Amino acid sequence: MIPTSEKIRYINALLDVGFHTIDFGSFVSPKLVPQMADTAEVIRELKPSDTGLLAIVANTRGAEEALKFDRIGYLGFPFSISETFQQRNTNSSREESLDRLTEITKLCKDHGMELVVYMSMGFGNPYGDAFDTRILGYWMQKVYDLGARIISLADTVGVATADQVKEVVSLISPQFSDCTVGVHLHSTPEGLQSKLLAAIDSGCKRIDGAIAGIGGCPMAGDELVGNMDTEAILNCLMERGIETGIDMSAFRSAEGIAKKIFKN
Repeated sequence: MIPTSEKIRYINALLDVGFHTIDFGSFVSPKLVPQMADTAEVIRELKPSDTGLLAIVANTRGAEEALKFDRIGYLGFPFSISETFQQRNTNSSREESLDRLTEITKLCKDHGMELVVYMSMGFGNPYGDAFDTRILGYWMQKVYDLGARIISLADTVGVATADQVKEVVSLISPQFSDCTVGVHLHSTPEGLQSKLLAAIDSGCKRIDGAIAGIGGCPMAGDELVGNMDTEAILNCLMERGIETGIDMSAFRSAEGIAKKIFKN
């Protein structure tokens, strides 16, 4: 368990860097995810910043908890293309999750929050559940029709190839032209750059990362398939001449804190 004070120190350091959004915590069952039980305590100690704060929720109750805090600008909801993973991740079917999303979308509209929907297993899954771009497009349309305008394609277990990332992003983005279509990619260190560049070259403008690539999905079955390393993302963007607005001195400070916290 990471002490609450360390979470606050780290996230406050991240708020100095200049990121668009920080995924800072989650209002989910403390019994199922004890690490997130102190999310309300954390947000009370976060300093003002132009960076938006995003909280992950899995049901209406979690959304209602998040709505108590004006500082939160975004609610993130994990919606899986894979029925198996949706059941494992949120204890609900895809259809039940759409019902939850309907309620959460209304809450967001009523309280001036933005909804971010993560299309989990958006490039395939390890369960044998049917997947192709048509199926992805079908469920994205469902989410879009509910009002989601920020949708992130998540390679939850790192199965996507660079060619697949390019194909999917290139096909999906034009279909949802008034959406911000992003990517949440997981990768081994060897495959990171090619997948990231495939997303960038396909016009993706919202990219999730984690300092040092910390984290990942336990279902991946490979400890190297972590989140995209933020520094690698920044380097790729800079090599392409894309201005990020990131304060690299502040980034190094946050990176130093991360390495101390997560060294074990």
